[in-house]
Amino acid sequence: MAAFASGKGKSRAADSGGDGSTVSPEQRARSLLLRQLSTAPKTRWQLEQKLVDSDVPEDIADPLLSYFEEIGLIDDSAFARLWVDSRSRTKSLSRSALRRELAEKGVPAEYIEGALEQLSEEDELEHARQLIRRKMPSNFSAQDRGGRDKTVRRLVSMLGRKGYSAGLAFRLVADECEAVYEDPAESSSDWPQ
Repeated sequence: MAAFASGKGKSRAADSGGDGSTVSPEQRARSLLLRQLSTAPKTRWQLEQKLVDSDVPEDIADPLLSYFEEIGLIDDSAFARLWVDSRSRTKSLSRSALRRELAEKGVPAEYIEGALEQLSEEDELEHARQLIRRKMPSNFSAQDRGGRDKTVRRLVSMLGRKGYSAGLAFRLVADECEAVYEDPAESSSDWPQ
């Protein structure tokens, strides 16, 4: 127990196999990468960070990451396409929010732009409209003016957090809210232009 408290036992435990044999740094790095990839797809940069955090030497990490790319276990382009498809549908994120998330995951710019091409402007707007409809209170048209204003602010703020500009968010919310009113002509003067 004293060996673990001093930190010396950790490296011995990490470098020995279950049968008492010694595991090479390359084998340890390969196992770490495979463990990481078994939970979810990762970018090369994310895996590189895991190897750095685990004190894997660069001369072992770089060739191993390149090999994993070569055999298709790491594919930043495919990762970016899957990320855009999933997050745009499930989270209704805007293109700018998706671009930011992919950049934070270390995806190269050319792969980000290629992945964003699959999301048309119409698709992006439709995802935002669907989100507004899901989040709009069922009693929206019956709310008093103050309640409607609060709902509009809440919906616009939500779209802002999803990466939509304020002007576009107001326009989309206004369009969806007007569709709910019994008399759209009555409400048209209430919305910011």
